[in-house]
Amino acid sequence: MQARHEYKHSLNQGDYIVLRNRLRHILHHDEHIDENGEYKVRSLYFETPNDKALREKIDGVNKREKFRLRRYIGDSQIIRIEKKSKVNGLCYKRSVIITEDETKKIQSRNLSWMSTDDRELVRELYSKMRSQQLAPKTIVDYIREPFVCKAGNVRITFDRDIRTGIYSTDFLSDDVPTIKAGDEIVILEVKYDQFIPDYILDIIQIGSRRASAISKYALCRIYG
Repeated sequence: MQARHEYKHSLNQGDYIVLRNRLRHILHHDEHIDENGEYKVRSLYFETPNDKALREKIDGVNKREKFRLRRYIGDSQIIRIEKKSKVNGLCYKRSVIITEDETKKIQSRNLSWMSTDDRELVRELYSKMRSQQLAPKTIVDYIREPFVCKAGNVRITFDRDIRTGIYSTDFLSDDVPTIKAGDEIVILEVKYDQFIPDYILDIIQIGSRRASAISKYALCRIYG
């Protein structure tokens, strides 16, 4: 599993417009975009009864993990279980595709089939749901504009219109009510393997702004 560097910045609208215009001139979008160069993402995050993932994120715990389901809004054909881990500042991500029926079973806590599934990540999620009482907690929706560069396997994204389903965990419904998660901000995420080309670093300079510990999941937990 490849370790990735990952940095995040909270942008105001002025910074966002400037950086997006720069990147559109030199980088390509990834293959999932729509006619506007974007796509809509929905994640359903899992959490323990004592909010282990949230507390570790806020406290900056050096070794932590979180589980989520993820799909593109408007498309229930490809659904993934994802596990994101952070160790010594480096990020790791594993994922596996599951079916819509399996998703419904997980949401309804019909879990027995998971214990003998041939996919390792499915079995791991089952183990954590049993041992740590992990359960679906919060829907996070947002619009993403992604840029990619083969050199360094660089991926730069702008995430905006971040919304939360509050207490709803109806992951498969495109009609679930959502509200904005806090102030109107855009999150810039920069991810790469071993290096990032200098010309990209020059383009994404945003003055005195520094990488922050901002999290879409944490933003959406403001409401509960």
